[in-house]
Amino acid sequence: MYIEIYQLKQLGLNVSQIARKLNISRNTVYKYLNMSPEEMQAFIESVKTRRKKLDPFESQVLQWLREYPDLSAAQIHDWLKERRLDANVCESTVRHFVRHLRERHGIPKSKPMRQYEAVEDPPMGQQMQVDFGETRTHDLHQHPVRLWCITFV
Repeated sequence: MYIEIYQLKQLGLNVSQIARKLNISRNTVYKYLNMSPEEMQAFIESVKTRRKKLDPFESQVLQWLREYPDLSAAQIHDWLKERRLDANVCESTVRHFVRHLRERHGIPKSKPMRQYEAVEDPPMGQQMQVDFGETRTHDLHQHPVRLWCITFV
């Protein structure tokens, strides 16, 4: 991202345009523009070695993920709160931590198979099909109006 910011700056984009293009805040753009390449390298190294708030709970979360690979990060966040292990972190922190653990330990999130079975059609006159729809039109004064429809067959 550091290089992208400098390339966009050299193209003549201002800070607001760079922030919009990269979908980051202007403060982040300013921070990176004010860093030298050496400072950026030191920053990257510090991020790699930085401790995470949920590191003390890593073994517990790993155990849950291995036992229940289809768990979502939201469920893990709830379980941590229920066991008073949440360490005052928000759900997005748990989501990033769980994603990191899944990648590092090769625990893919399994998606449950959709279970269904064919149902025999009932005789004519004893079944009905329903469909919902929406359309846009204009009223008498040419104002746009949205209409919702339901159809029975």
